[in-house]
Amino acid sequence: MSAQAQMRALLDQLMGTSRDGDTTRQRIKFNDERVCKSHLLNCCPHDILSGTRMDLGECLKVHDLALRADYEIASKQQDFFFELDAMDHLQSFIADCDRRTDIAKKRLADTQEEISAEVAVKAEQVHELNEEIGKLLAKAELLGAEGNVEESQKVMDEVEKTRVGKREAEEIYRNSMPASSFQQQKLRVCEVCSAYLGLHDNDRRLADHFGGKLHLGFIEIREKLDELKRLVAEKQEKRNQDRLKRREERDREEREKLKRRSKSRERRRHRSRSSSKDRRRRTRSKSREKRPRHRSRSGSRSRSHSHHHSRDRSRDRSSRTKSSTDKERPSKDRSPRDQSRERERRHKKRSYDSSNGKSEGRSSEELEAGEK
Repeated sequence: MSAQAQMRALLDQLMGTSRDGDTTRQRIKFNDERVCKSHLLNCCPHDILSGTRMDLGECLKVHDLALRADYEIASKQQDFFFELDAMDHLQSFIADCDRRTDIAKKRLADTQEEISAEVAVKAEQVHELNEEIGKLLAKAELLGAEGNVEESQKVMDEVEKTRVGKREAEEIYRNSMPASSFQQQKLRVCEVCSAYLGLHDNDRRLADHFGGKLHLGFIEIREKLDELKRLVAEKQEKRNQDRLKRREERDREEREKLKRRSKSRERRRHRSRSSSKDRRRRTRSKSREKRPRHRSRSGSRSRSHSHHHSRDRSRDRSSRTKSSTDKERPSKDRSPRDQSRERERRHKKRSYDSSNGKSEGRSSEELEAGEK
């Protein structure tokens, strides 16, 4: 890549697609389905393993550093949850790599000479020590390249100790099997990148493998996959909690709506009752306004009636007074007509007394006394 192309890529990575107003590049957005979400998260295997013996070639989806810059800017404001797509992509890739590792192991088991279980365990110990030496050498070279000489020297001291252990393990392994069999190269499949490792590989070969771009690239991919699994689990948990909170808020809002509706119904009922009461009051007031005229008429009638009744009573009293004076007046001063009336009255009284059980003698005496 030329210096100009590198500079352009660096500007794209820093400023995004809008840095030069290129409308052609702005037609596609980072959230388009054609864009590789693993590339946006800087974990696409096509980028990581580029230039190795397992170079995957160009990715089928769009890779653009400017789109990655756009995504990094937009992700600060919104969570697009692209980690799930990237996790699915890496899981598929690692599963394919693990299948190739199993196939390689079966092929070695079919081609290499059978050894006993005890010898296999000893050979495995040698392989593990070889792997540890290779990792330490790769680490020491990296620290030296970074200028950390002291740490690099400490790692080299650990390498020397591990080499002593390896020589002891190789001696045990050599004594446990025939010399002809020991001279044969015993291969082993790397569990990380599925590459073949020899039992008798030297330190340089081990350092090149464990410090190489292929092995470190697979380590990066596997570590990135573990990180994506953790992030996806956390975000899914957060989403579930947010969904639960929203559901609780909706339920609370529904309950509040029901309460408001019930209160409004109660208010309408209260208003209807109060309005009916007001109508009844108005009806009563109107009837009361109409009543005084009838009452005045009835009152005048009652007053006239009472006046007539009082006059009748006064007449009755006067008649009774006159009758009592008539009683007290002697019979000789009465007219014959009054005397006849008196006799009739006495007769009626006598008949009334006889019916009540009074003696006839008394009645006759009274009659005689009246005649006198």
